[in-house]
Amino acid sequence: QVQLVESGGGLVQAGGSLRLSCVASGRTGSTVAMGWFRQAPGKEREFVAAITWTGDSTDYADSVKDRFTISRDNVKLTVSLQMNSLRPEDTAVYYCAAQNIRRRFEYWGQGTQVTVSS
Repeated sequence: QVQLVESGGGLVQAGGSLRLSCVASGRTGSTVAMGWFRQAPGKEREFVAAITWTGDSTDYADSVKDRFTISRDNVKLTVSLQMNSLRPEDTAVYYCAAQNIRRRFEYWGQGTQVTVSS
């Protein structure tokens, strides 16, 4: 099992920044990549960004490209999401997830709320 704990959510005005962090523990050696997803009220969960533990590959949703940056710290087993130029439509619960060798996001954190006011 892999445990994931997110932190860093909060309330921010449009145009502001927030940094989310996710600490992984447990059988992290069974994972190959980490990702961030989000779910807004009344909407389905959507992909935001992902990064391999080697750091050689990142991926972003078009809606967050050039505004969000995902990074990882292999020593601290932490994945972060730096969010800049936030918009009200970025308001959602943000989830950290760990991807297994079958490329499936198998483990999930409890989520952290991000609210962007206009």
